[in-house]
This record gives sequence, structure tokens and C-alpha cells, in this order.
Amino acid sequence: MSRNQARELVSMFYAISEAIEAERGSLTRLDGVIGDADHGITMSTGFLAVNSALSKLDMENCTPSDVFFTAANAFLNAVGASTGPLYATAFLCAATAVRQHDCVDGRFLCSIFAAIAEGIRERGKGARGDKTMLDAWLPAAEAAHAAYERGASVDQIAREAAEAGAAGAAATRAMIASKGRAARLGERSLGHIDPGAASARIIIETIGVHFKKSIQQ
Repeated sequence: MSRNQARELVSMFYAISEAIEAERGSLTRLDGVIGDADHGITMSTGFLAVNSALSKLDMENCTPSDVFFTAANAFLNAVGASTGPLYATAFLCAATAVRQHDCVDGRFLCSIFAAIAEGIRERGKGARGDKTMLDAWLPAAEAAHAAYERGASVDQIAREAAEAGAAGAAATRAMIASKGRAARLGERSLGHIDPGAASARIIIETIGVHFKKSIQQ
């Protein structure tokens, strides 16, 4: 069962990379307004490096934790600045969390969302309302947990997490940045969606869609 989980996670990372690549230009344009105009490039580079590293794994003897550990190291080595350490820590937290599960189900999906959100929160010492990727990740993780607790299907868990993540990302438009490069702009950051939250929305939605499809197959 672990090997099945590992293969699903590798496929998930490939799907994330494709989704980020498709939105690379829009993410860079968002970052051009309140950042260094490199967020799309950064995220694309990071996940392409993850895919390259994952392609070298021996899938016959690979565990879900191995996939996340490999992803963490590859992302960190490929991406500098703050984004690399944030997602590397997130994936390391997920590597620990998935050890508790022996099948791909709603609990497994919730565990991934929660671990990534907590890893980013702990590494960045941030909170909701700072106008960062946490404004998408935290609501998504909370929505996924709430849906799971009331017995929702994987489809519904994924949908509610994606909706909460999208709403959280959109809400950053009305926030003044207090973390990251955008914080230097002060009130000038108001009226613009945070690029990190925008890419988080893409990742959250892609994870949900991927696992929804895998469960249905």
C-alpha cells in the first residue's frame, strides 16, 4: 500500500508542476506589481527540480515519506530566498505526517494539507492576514479537516479545500502586506493579490483534483 501511495504522490507532484507551468506568466505578472517579478519562474523552477529528483527514485522500494523528503531537498536546492525554505519545511512536515496512514483516502488528503500549512506557518512565523501564502493554505487545511470530520467524501473534501484556498487568496487583495518583500510597500500593496497565495491556490486545487481522480479510478 505504501508503494501505491508513493506513486500517487509522485504523480501529484507532476500534476502540480504542470499546473504551475501553465500559470507561470500570470504569477510572474502578479509578482511584478508587489514583488521582484520572479515568483512564477521560482515556482516553476522548484517543481521542475522536484520532478527531476523524483524520476530517479526506485519506486519499487519507495515510501510516501521518501517522496516528500526528496521533494523537500530538491525544492530547497533549486529555489533560494524565502520560498525554498518554506516549501521545503512544508514537505518535510508532510513526510512525517504521511507515515501515519496506510491508504489513499480523505484522511490522507487532510493530513497533507494540514502538514504543509503547519510547516509553512512554523518556518515563516506567519499568520492569516499577513498577506502571504498562508492566507490560502490555512483556510484550505481547516476546510479539509472540517469536511473530513463530518464524513464528507474525498471529492467534497478536495472541493471545499480548493474553495477555501481560492477565497483566502482572493482576500489578500484587501490586505496590507506585513511579511516578505511586499511588506516594504506598505499600503501600496493594498489592492493586489499576493503571488504566494495565488500559487498556493493552484497547488491546493491540483492536489485535490489529483486525489479525487485517483480515488475514483
